[in-house]
Amino acid sequence: MTKHPPRYGKPWTQEELILAFDLYCRIPFQETNARNPLVCEMAQVLQRSPASVARKLGNFGSFDTSLRQKGIKGLGHAGKLDREVWDEFHRDWPGLVSAAAELRAKHGFGVIEADREALQLPDGPTERTVKAKARLHQSFFRAAVLSSYLRECCITGLAIPEALVASHIVPWSTDERFRADPTNGLCMSATFDRLFDRGLLMVTEDLRVRFSERILRDTHEITRSRIAAFEGQRIRLPQRFLPNPNRLAWHRENVFRG
Repeated sequence: MTKHPPRYGKPWTQEELILAFDLYCRIPFQETNARNPLVCEMAQVLQRSPASVARKLGNFGSFDTSLRQKGIKGLGHAGKLDREVWDEFHRDWPGLVSAAAELRAKHGFGVIEADREALQLPDGPTERTVKAKARLHQSFFRAAVLSSYLRECCITGLAIPEALVASHIVPWSTDERFRADPTNGLCMSATFDRLFDRGLLMVTEDLRVRFSERILRDTHEITRSRIAAFEGQRIRLPQRFLPNPNRLAWHRENVFRG
């Protein structure tokens, strides 16, 4: 790749902002610094300094009410176009995933590691197109949800990424509009993800864990000590993208088997 001198002071284009917002969603906010390898890669491709890219990610953080609720402030001086990109893709998360994927290809980015498996596709043009789109949405969703929860299970605090699942609150099969929306997600270890998916676990309106009677009546030592012991505990809140209360209510009404 030909190296070019960084551009200082040049306004950001809409395409560059889309790429920056996609990156903002994929990494924990405290990692949006000039030393992050993904920040450095974006800086090289966009011919900007790593500090410039990191500042732009900080600008997006200034719009994030979830960060402010945790006492974390983004950087000020965000521009009008920054806000437009932020608002547009909060209304259309699948649009962000598709636009960013196209722009990464256009600008010659390497494959994001989280997307690498998503691009291992079967033969056949139709099947490849459908599965590529679905897998890239899932890859973005996982990265955004896990980074928001600082790669920890929201119930147990387990911090082994390979054992964590980005759980959809409203499943894809019910409403595809929310398939890439990180506010439609919870970060859970695999066991609790399965319980949530099968309606044996729900999250209350005040964000506490509630199990079905089937789990609470189970007398097995493991069930009682490692699962039911979390009954009534408040979930660990994400740093960004708080779970949408309307979707949690949908899960309680349509999935939970209390």
